[in-house]
Amino acid sequence: MTMDREAVFLELKPMLFSLAYRMLGTRADAEDVVQETYLRWREAAEDEIRSPRAYLATVAARLSLDSLKSAQRKREVYMGTWLPEPLVGPLGQQSVDMAESLSLAFLHLLESLSPPERVAFLLHEIFEMPYSELAAVLETSEANCRQLVTRAKKHIQQKKRRFTVDREHHRNVLEKFLHACASGDPAQLANLLHQDVVLYSDGGGKVRAALNPIFGMDKVMRFFAGIVKKNALRGYSAELAEVNGGPGAVFYKDGELAQVLDLEVDESGRIINIFLVSNPEKLPHEVGPKLQR
Repeated sequence: MTMDREAVFLELKPMLFSLAYRMLGTRADAEDVVQETYLRWREAAEDEIRSPRAYLATVAARLSLDSLKSAQRKREVYMGTWLPEPLVGPLGQQSVDMAESLSLAFLHLLESLSPPERVAFLLHEIFEMPYSELAAVLETSEANCRQLVTRAKKHIQQKKRRFTVDREHHRNVLEKFLHACASGDPAQLANLLHQDVVLYSDGGGKVRAALNPIFGMDKVMRFFAGIVKKNALRGYSAELAEVNGGPGAVFYKDGELAQVLDLEVDESGRIINIFLVSNPEKLPHEVGPKLQR
């Protein structure tokens, strides 16, 4: 019996987008990969498809790998810090397949892996692809795939923080952070920041942003103190939002979406990483029905 290819593709489409987005970090590039995967799926001969999921994941992974190699060359000349494009929605509206592995903190960590390591790690550890299928995707041996995954896991484990913060606690820290920034009270901010906090700001050279990461509590506090001193928050308003599967915030400037904020909170409840995305090309046109412009 001939399979219903449209129905099969629609069922697996969220998984394909999730894989491509984790690989590439931008919605448009991920959607391009999914569209090209669909075209190849539609034209594939029946005898090429032993498992629809494996076939589609293989095509999407290879396309993502090719696209990532090209994207990395562009990121080498990117103005300032490159951060993934955030996926934003109304708070509490969790998107399909949202998880810890979709957070900006985790995606930023994936940037430190080589393209083959990233696709091997994602397919095996996140999407549970066996080494036999992974070897076919990467056109290499199973032994080499095991080495790629092992190296990637070791790198991730060295840098990834081994704890999970309760969602409500995360939201509570986020609200206190927003209040501290609005008040300009350094004591409030100091109580929230980890001593080794890092601030990453992505303006893409199109809007004002810190060109390099800012390391340490003192420097991060001076950064926010400078914003308050210059009265740079005038005209801004903030609203809580769902950012890559967790509590985050969006900032509006004179009614226009200007920035997306995501925080990583450690087990002590202090902020260890701050991600600010203000590159207009990475900001969503809308943040759900309530915030449509």
